[in-house]
Amino acid sequence: MAKTILVIDDSASLRQVVKMALTGAGYDVIEAGDGQAALRLLDGRQIGMAICDVNMPLMNGIEFVKAVKQLPAYKYLPILMLTTESQEEKKAQGKAAGAKAWMVKPFAPTQLLNAVSKLCA
Repeated sequence: MAKTILVIDDSASLRQVVKMALTGAGYDVIEAGDGQAALRLLDGRQIGMAICDVNMPLMNGIEFVKAVKQLPAYKYLPILMLTTESQEEKKAQGKAAGAKAWMVKPFAPTQLLNAVSKLCA
């Protein structure tokens, strides 16, 4: 069974690039443009992991991670932050919120797939 990955980013073009890399590797992808929309997709369906931007409207990535960790069915969901943010302070906030990994844009699709295969294992 293919693992489903939730991709959250306010950039449709970035979601498309991530989706192409993931579907090419056999993953199913569902998308959201912000943290609030992503939370609505956590409705009981099986999700292997989430890939989330930090800077988004309505609900940013760190707020999304904190919200997910409050949901009993998803509190162990591995979340990879995929962002332009590279400051240690932001990374520390992400880790404190519960993010499992941090990757800085721009990224190589192989780099992303390596991280996904580790987190989805």
